[in-house]
Amino acid sequence: MRVSLLIIIGALAFPVHAQLGRRQKSFSSADTLRGSIGTERAWWDVLHYDVSVQPDLATKSIRGTTIIGFIAKDNGLRMQIDLQQPLVVDSVTADVSRFRRGSFTIEDERAHTEREGNVLWVDLPQPLKAGEASTIRITYHGVPREAKQPPWDGGWIWTYDAQGNPWMSVACQGLGASVWYPCKDTQSDEPDDGASLHITVADSLQAVGNGRLRDVTRNADGTSTWNWKVTQPINTYNLVPYIGKYVHFGEVYDGVSGQLDCDYWVLSINEAKAREHFKLVPKMLKCFEDHFGPYPFYHDSYKLVEAPHLGMEHQSAVAYGNGYRNGYLGRDLSGTGWGNKWDYIIVHESGHEWFGNSITTADIADMWVHEGFTMYSEVVFTECMSGRAAADEYAQGVRRNIANDRPVIGPYGVNEEGSGDMYYKGAAVLHMIRHITGDSIFNAMLREMNRRFFHKITTSAEVESFISAFTGRDLGKMFDQYLRTTRVPVLEWGALKGDLYTRWANCEPGFRMPVTIRLNGEERMIDITDKWSSPASNVHASATLTTDPNWYVTVRQVKPRTLRAISGHRDRTSHSTP
Repeated sequence: MRVSLLIIIGALAFPVHAQLGRRQKSFSSADTLRGSIGTERAWWDVLHYDVSVQPDLATKSIRGTTIIGFIAKDNGLRMQIDLQQPLVVDSVTADVSRFRRGSFTIEDERAHTEREGNVLWVDLPQPLKAGEASTIRITYHGVPREAKQPPWDGGWIWTYDAQGNPWMSVACQGLGASVWYPCKDTQSDEPDDGASLHITVADSLQAVGNGRLRDVTRNADGTSTWNWKVTQPINTYNLVPYIGKYVHFGEVYDGVSGQLDCDYWVLSINEAKAREHFKLVPKMLKCFEDHFGPYPFYHDSYKLVEAPHLGMEHQSAVAYGNGYRNGYLGRDLSGTGWGNKWDYIIVHESGHEWFGNSITTADIADMWVHEGFTMYSEVVFTECMSGRAAADEYAQGVRRNIANDRPVIGPYGVNEEGSGDMYYKGAAVLHMIRHITGDSIFNAMLREMNRRFFHKITTSAEVESFISAFTGRDLGKMFDQYLRTTRVPVLEWGALKGDLYTRWANCEPGFRMPVTIRLNGEERMIDITDKWSSPASNVHASATLTTDPNWYVTVRQVKPRTLRAISGHRDRTSHSTP
């Protein structure tokens, strides 16, 4: 794959799959329709997607049919279906009487539709009552949005491999799956019974999808239809086709939940390189299963698929495009050297199978739960490969990428992510919690989190509450500080008349966080609030204080006159002699 210098520079500015190009401060009604759960979305729940698509590289167009199986949670008639322009809807039919869970039998009952931008309003032929199930079938065609710089600027990808063979795929995180098929385009509703994907391509090509290959149908017109099925819930943006001149090889990984099929689909010209490079996968799976619990999608297998873009966490079919080299496009994001010991795309995107694909946030404003935890999976893998000291160095190193441009958590209900700091600062928060709680509690917390939120939709607030409860520490103010503001806490300190004084400044009111300090060469953990207190005595005026580099804070020594002003009403805590 040829990558221009401009694209490489742009790629290095952001992690691989954050489509962070949209940075508006005001939002339209269209943003609200896309990002919130309005009345026409709330009353029904998706059970299954059945997506058929046939792309045409010559015209950069597609035609397809999507069947959405759903169940009414409340009485309802009008549905909001998302399909981005300029795709054209040909017909919408509905069956309100003959849907059986997992089976689609459609009567041709035409539904009334209205188009409003990227939203298709569908009025069913008759209302549904709570508990009733049905399907709608949408046929469509057109020229979908083409990705300009995938995966950051998403859409359909039309290209050729080095031998001139067609190579096509989709990258649509943030932009949304509705860029290429009609769906309920929100992270808050995954299909309970999974999805089916039918990809029709020329006989000379192979088509890869999520889940497992059921069969290949040879058609009379020189095309073949590749039929794939996902049995477990999947986010709409994770369901994608890969089309190219592929070869397949695989292995079986003996995991904690039994045998896991690992399949690799790569361009035929890269098979030899892939067979050697992908030896990393079993080591990574073992490390992640040891720390996070079982791989979440045993029923649907694990796959790496070579893609015409850098990479993406497509569930059970991870997109790979890092050029069979270690690091991130050959670069260590931490600047420590440890990130060049392994392939960033394989490790990071596979980590998303636990954090993002199994554990999913309802609103992309909370995407730090996906990205912060997944970036921390890189720290975990570094430790598995090279030891604890290397992991600490890697965690400290990636912090240099924090921009503090905007809060990590974005605005809710408008399909808007927070800052790209969701990666680096999110991982920094987790690393501090690990050092505050200790390894045994922290590692147990990660495993319990994956057990409790297994295949669930959640929120940052729920995850934050869980972490505080599991660790037995009220970390609410710490989450507020690092996720909802851009301020870096400052540890202010000084010595006066033998007493050490400390407090947090540049922080939220009520901020409290323990920190490990080194005072005159002796290391200890002290609990500090935003109020002056004296955690140690017998401290010489010439003492020096530094913080453990695993904390994302700064330190400032205050002048004696400041301490004299507060020493008369200090909140003295327990003293110890350094």
